[in-house]
Amino acid sequence: MARYDVLIKNGTVFDGRGSAPSVADVGIVGDEIKRIGDLSGNTASKIIDATDKYVSPGFIDLTNHSDTHWTIFSQPSQESLLHQGITTILGGNCGSSLAPFLGKTSMEEIQRWVDVSKINVNWATMKEFLKEMENHKLSVNFCTLTGFNTIQRTEMEINQIKLLLKDSLEAGSFGVSTNFGLVYGRTLKDDEIIDLFKLAKKYGALIKHHLEDEGENILPSLSRLISLAQKSGTQLHISHFKALGKNSWKFIPGAIEMIKNAIKENLKITCDFFPYTKTGSSLLILLPSWFRKLPLAEAKNILETKSDGRKKDLIESLKKLTLHYDKIIVASGFSELGAVGKTIEQLSKTSGLSGEDIILDLLWTNNLRVSIFNEVINEENIEAIAKEEFSAIASDGVGYQLSAISRQPSAISDLPHPRSFGAFPRAFNLLVKQKSILKWEEAIWKMSGLAAEILGIKNRGVLAKGNKADIIIFNPVEISDRATYDNPFQYSRGVDYVLINGTTVLDNKEFTGKFPGYILRKK
Repeated sequence: MARYDVLIKNGTVFDGRGSAPSVADVGIVGDEIKRIGDLSGNTASKIIDATDKYVSPGFIDLTNHSDTHWTIFSQPSQESLLHQGITTILGGNCGSSLAPFLGKTSMEEIQRWVDVSKINVNWATMKEFLKEMENHKLSVNFCTLTGFNTIQRTEMEINQIKLLLKDSLEAGSFGVSTNFGLVYGRTLKDDEIIDLFKLAKKYGALIKHHLEDEGENILPSLSRLISLAQKSGTQLHISHFKALGKNSWKFIPGAIEMIKNAIKENLKITCDFFPYTKTGSSLLILLPSWFRKLPLAEAKNILETKSDGRKKDLIESLKKLTLHYDKIIVASGFSELGAVGKTIEQLSKTSGLSGEDIILDLLWTNNLRVSIFNEVINEENIEAIAKEEFSAIASDGVGYQLSAISRQPSAISDLPHPRSFGAFPRAFNLLVKQKSILKWEEAIWKMSGLAAEILGIKNRGVLAKGNKADIIIFNPVEISDRATYDNPFQYSRGVDYVLINGTTVLDNKEFTGKFPGYILRKK
């Protein structure tokens, strides 16, 4: 008879590999799974009855922004993620990471999401950052990529950039993230980018991309990434894969086919997606690329000067987009709190200004830091992407803690996208329970085992003897998202228990106050 620290009894166990489930017990000692099977007669310090519940690996969120939004420090319980079943998050996404931190240029990047007057940075290198992270309490496991844009905007020469990247990868970064749609500092040529990617390949690193254009140029943007991956021999992953706007929806089948053809040519390529038709993005993304690439001071000067012909060009470019201002909701605006939660149309009617003028004014007064919700994604495309074996499920969200948030309308400067509270349960509801597009085991695989494989994590994402005990227990009938665009501040339902490294973090739906998260380094 063995004695375990935690014994999960009689649950329907999903291993995270996509296999059909089976009823079994799970025995945990310390931070590891010691045995899965019939453990009748064994004892434990804590016994959890999982009868009629599903037991699965904890979910790995491949596209998460808790780091650059700073909530990983300010709201360390990350409860909006725990209630979704998320146990590990990957930061450093979409070209931006908190390390290496290079003074003023890095601070300018972070201020797109957080009030930098309220933060303290005491690291420079990736090694120092990860060591500092170990001094902070964290409920979930955390790992990070190195932001390509973060190191590119330093204006360093290519050999210096290589040294920065090399140091980051040796310190434990899991790879490189890019956003070629936003370029600061010196512009690198493709052959220079390929050299950097070849360096990353030596470390088995993941190259993860925010598509340069998710609109009508999605196919050439994807083609370029595939070409870069082929020439560098690197693993390619696309973050929050989608096509924005009705005129672009028709390109998703072609993009899927392009990915399939690349896979047939032995390119390792994957993507992730979130199950919402409204995107949460920067208002800046609606403006032309030439403007997005300008230094902040020059961009603000254009927005401020009425006689500047370039400002007129911006207004004309917005008009050509034929945007539906009644469907664009302002999600953040630190300098104009009254705008948050309202549509561009509502602000236009109140002020008497055109929708174009409202957009430019919001950007100017908020140092270009304005987030929006915009109904621009086709649900059929989400379903088509979900069916593919190369797609994982991610939130593209941020972890929050309701007890740390003031929800008075006058105090809200940042309205989270509901995916920060409900992406994973919503995927179950939409893709498994409502549409029957995926089986339970397939959806769980896309949230756990596949995500671990993409990252190169060997001991998480799968329930197996010797793996770390990141485990969730949820009710398949109850599991559902509650967060809405009007009121995102609502935890999801149905996740009863979350264990991270063998420690119970959610116990019968309640946060235990434990912070057992590890800082993970690429090995």
